[in-house]
Amino acid sequence: MILLDECLSPHVVMPQRDHIRLDWREPYPTLERARSVAWTCWCRATVYELCEGAGQAFIRRTIQLDNGHQVRETLPWPINEARAIWTALLSGKAR
Repeated sequence: MILLDECLSPHVVMPQRDHIRLDWREPYPTLERARSVAWTCWCRATVYELCEGAGQAFIRRTIQLDNGHQVRETLPWPINEARAIWTALLSGKAR
């Protein structure tokens, strides 16, 4: 039985002491047509999305604030590299 309040998307674990620091920037319009292919649960204040398009990918971070949202994105990488960084982010090895 599935309870309605269970989260279906993954949560990001706490960053490890020696985690990689990602460079977060204002969204860049070059890949604005990219689509989200993976995301973390919206029950947390900070939500991450893996976005892919045109053979590249990046990670979008949305901080949900009382007065709106703050959106930042990484620079684009080749898709395989971005997927590896996505896995590192979920496991606390990148932030």
